Amino acid sequence: MAVQGVLPRQAIARMIAQRQITMGVVPALDCQIQPASLDLRLSHRAWRVRASFLTGSGKTVSDRLNEFAMHEVDLSHGAVLEKGCVYVVSLMESLALPGNISAVANARSSTGRLDLLTRCLVDHGIEFDRIGPGYTGPLYAEISPRSFSVLVRPGQRLSHVRFRRGRTVLSDCALRDLYRKVQLVDVPPQIDNGLGFSVDLRGAANGLAGYRAKPHTGLIDLERIGYYPASEFWEPIYAHDGRIILDPGAFYILVSREAVTIPPTHAAEMAPYLAMVGEFRVHYAGFFDPGFGWAAAGGTGSRGVLEVRCHEAPFVLEHGQSVGRLVYETMTEPPDVPYGLGIKSNYQGQGLKLAKQFRP
Repeated sequence: MAVQGVLPRQAIARMIAQRQITMGVVPALDCQIQPASLDLRLSHRAWRVRASFLTGSGKTVSDRLNEFAMHEVDLSHGAVLEKGCVYVVSLMESLALPGNISAVANARSSTGRLDLLTRCLVDHGIEFDRIGPGYTGPLYAEISPRSFSVLVRPGQRLSHVRFRRGRTVLSDCALRDLYRKVQLVDVPPQIDNGLGFSVDLRGAANGLAGYRAKPHTGLIDLERIGYYPASEFWEPIYAHDGRIILDPGAFYILVSREAVTIPPTHAAEMAPYLAMVGEFRVHYAGFFDPGFGWAAAGGTGSRGVLEVRCHEAPFVLEHGQSVGRLVYETMTEPPDVPYGLGIKSNYQGQGLKLAKQFRP
């Protein structure tokens, strides 16, 4: 019987070789294959649509585009995706999954930190980002810039997909056993349907606790790394009394109080906390790779960056307040190269940090 768990990078490479994952006319890049996921690339075809949609059973994305597309956008020489609009972009990759393999997609870290809502669409899909066992067909990204208009080009990687065989999520009992072997977090663990985490609002020495996106800014070219001054796009948030008030509709970058470790034998996904703790969303990008924060991979425990959007009413957020949880999953085998210095991972050992397009 095949081992259950999340597939590591070497298994993903085998799926590409066996054409269970096809890469279109542009071959796979080595940097696409992460320790426990595959980065997905934008093609040159995009559509501005009237509204976000799910495909629905018996319908294809192409069917829905015939209903909701307003006009087609050619990304070949770069195109602007406007703040507040919804786009569907075809991806270079497509799938022919075996019957025992499912997949889940998510936005990459830099995508979430730009408040760039990105979700995966598939034919006959009844959920965003969830791809059932045995799916055969194309992949699309729904992209909705929320805070900043962005310039995108073919080949850019805004989302990634993780492949699973069978049951992968650790029970709370198994998670406690893992914690006894590995210090998963640098404070006493809160284990309840995963590993709970909270927000750090003590701030740095100068009281800086996070950033709030400015409402009227210029364009961000996603290819310009370390280029933009943060002050033109972000307002610093100070929390000298250990609390902030979240404004409805505003987008914040905050950081977890806990430093987290993901051993190479496991992966994790950040799940939103129950709505009863407050009317806000705590993440867009939720994958944590094997080796994140792992000492042997150059980490000493890494903070989780929180991408927070408040909903209906102003909400007081206080230091140490629970805001989410990490759901740990077992790997079928450790990746041949874990997350960390060996693959120049951007966020190993991170604290409070903006997307890589901004100057340090």
